[in-house]
Amino acid sequence: MASRTSRHGPAPRSQHPAPRTRRRRLPMRHFLPLLILVALLAMLMLRGYVHSEILADHRVQPEAATDKVPARILDGGPVIDTRGGRTTSLSVPDRRLVLTFDDGPDPKWTPRVLDVLKEHHAHAVFFVTGTMASRYPELVNRMVREGHEVGLHTFNHPDLSYQSKKRIDWELSQNQLALAGAAGIRTSLFRPPYSSFADAMDNNSWPVTEYIGARGYITVVNNTDSEDWQRPGVDEIIRRATPKGDKGAIVLMHDSGGDRGQTVRALDRFLPGLQQRGYEFQNLTEALDAPSAHTRVTGPDLWKGKAWIYLVRASEEVTGVVVVGIAVIGVLVFTRFGMMLLLSAAHARRVRRGGFRWGPTPITEPVSVLVPAYNEAKCIENTVRSLMASEHPIEVLVIDDGSSDGTARIVEDLGLPNVRVVRQLNAGKPAALNRGLANARYDIIVMMDGDTVFEPATVRELVQPFADLRVGAVAGNAKVGNRDSLIGAWQHIEYVMGFNLDRRMYDLLRCMPTIPGAVGAFRRSALERVGGMSDDTLAEDTDITMAMHRDGWRVVYAEKARAWTEAPESVQQLWSQRYRWSYGTMQAIWKHRGAIVERGPSGRFGRVGLPLVSLFMVLAPLLAPLIDVFLLYGIVFGPTQKTILAWLGVLAIQAVCAAYAFRLDRERMTHLISLPLQQILYRQLMYVVLLQSWITALTGGRLRWQKLRRTGVVEAPGSVPRQRDESGNDRRPVA
Repeated sequence: MASRTSRHGPAPRSQHPAPRTRRRRLPMRHFLPLLILVALLAMLMLRGYVHSEILADHRVQPEAATDKVPARILDGGPVIDTRGGRTTSLSVPDRRLVLTFDDGPDPKWTPRVLDVLKEHHAHAVFFVTGTMASRYPELVNRMVREGHEVGLHTFNHPDLSYQSKKRIDWELSQNQLALAGAAGIRTSLFRPPYSSFADAMDNNSWPVTEYIGARGYITVVNNTDSEDWQRPGVDEIIRRATPKGDKGAIVLMHDSGGDRGQTVRALDRFLPGLQQRGYEFQNLTEALDAPSAHTRVTGPDLWKGKAWIYLVRASEEVTGVVVVGIAVIGVLVFTRFGMMLLLSAAHARRVRRGGFRWGPTPITEPVSVLVPAYNEAKCIENTVRSLMASEHPIEVLVIDDGSSDGTARIVEDLGLPNVRVVRQLNAGKPAALNRGLANARYDIIVMMDGDTVFEPATVRELVQPFADLRVGAVAGNAKVGNRDSLIGAWQHIEYVMGFNLDRRMYDLLRCMPTIPGAVGAFRRSALERVGGMSDDTLAEDTDITMAMHRDGWRVVYAEKARAWTEAPESVQQLWSQRYRWSYGTMQAIWKHRGAIVERGPSGRFGRVGLPLVSLFMVLAPLLAPLIDVFLLYGIVFGPTQKTILAWLGVLAIQAVCAAYAFRLDRERMTHLISLPLQQILYRQLMYVVLLQSWITALTGGRLRWQKLRRTGVVEAPGSVPRQRDESGNDRRPVA
């Protein structure tokens, strides 16, 4: 066995070997969304290519001089042979007709043409485009099986006199690839797009004809034009297609490109009429007594063709699914907008009418406020001091979940009345809340995050719904405090428009899915009945809310219970937060899926709430990128103007909803200036986050809790305290 050491002796062993660098692998949850996106774009591009939306060139050359075209071509027959440097032409013998059909195959008209030909025992030549042959290969296969000849008509139907030799070769090879996949053949017949009679050959088209011949093809034009594309009537088509006397002819017709009903009816009369006069309807090589123009394809070329047809078919199927998805998302989006506008207006009228009360007497008894905190040293002082300004009697429990930055010490050093610190080893937010619940003195429990601040009236407004003994939990009105940055303004729009309008809607429907962790309140007995906070999911707030519904409690929304929270200030932090939210929501939906088949309040939530949450919070955002993919496709490949107008229409509807939401929450409209940019950029980030959450769930991945970096700049309006940063400078509060 050969040694791996140097031939000069073993290499000396280093006292400090270099650390091995591990190659970073792209996680599956990142790789799969990227793969899906690339595959979807590839399918759309392929679909656009075979529908002549990509690389299509619709220019047509005007007539030009003919001095460079040989006279024997101009005066010759419709079959032009320039192979091997020849310049010859042929005509069809007398009493023989070669029917030629251009631009097909068409799924509606080509089968009818083939049926008429078969009925009258006639053959023809079909000059097919690669786009149509790729989309309808079974019709090409039928043409060959029934004895007809097939010729090339390019792939995308461009005027070849405008194209380079490279593009001409591409058009021919792609057309042949489609034929190989559809019928397993190659053909030597070619008809240029926009061609006419031989005497119409000019200085622009003749060089192309010469080049086509050099590539081994025979160019076939016509000398009898039915002009059926104009739909002049059946009698007129027959008159134009009938040759003079007993002369042979190559007749031009079309089996695609529009309504060909007149062509089919004319053909059914034309064939027997001329057969009675002694005419034979043959394909080209039969009429010229020449070898067949078809050559069988085998081996790799055949499999390449079949693979091409398979990919085209896949692109058509994928596009069909995408179109259905767009229809679904359209229905969901507009249904959601309509429901939000109508139900949120009804909710506002109900809670704002004069004399509205949740119960016979207001809630005045003290409540316990739980503040779970993990490394919240920058925020916790503002949070606790905001509670000290509360207009409602409270006790505050700060549950320090194993912080390493002195969070508990900061609270203790404040020396504030009715504020207790409960310490525990790091066990997660649900465990911290359960520890706080066990130490709380009162029957109403308010929960908030360690980076959130309350207004003086927040607690009072938050607990009033408990005057209704059916209410088990209340969701407050969470606000973005640090909205002075662009990403903060985008989240502010999302909070006001998405979260708060949704909560008004779900309140009336009695199926609110989530009490925000930043500002929520619970009846203690309700919490204990459902087993407290659970760590089964990463969205414990959604989990406990769904459990409340299943236990028969009402969950309502208190719009005046405002809380100011610090939203993520970087894309990475936002990604981490929303990834956890969306994944946790999916976990909660899956955990409570049994409610769908249960009876009573649980069954009502399962058959009303869970479907709405699944449709509006999971399925709709997951499918929504399809709209943007088609938007991009439409802008690049057309129709650009209609695409932009459609997008602006959707944006206008969203702007109306957003403006209405801002009006309900009495917010300034100035932040809506960034709404169009939010739709273009921020929304895409949310889509990818949700898609990644789906992939994580489907691949069985697990997501750990991720702590966001805080700045401590958020304070409630009118609050006094400020914190100093490490350099001793005052930090300016945002809210």
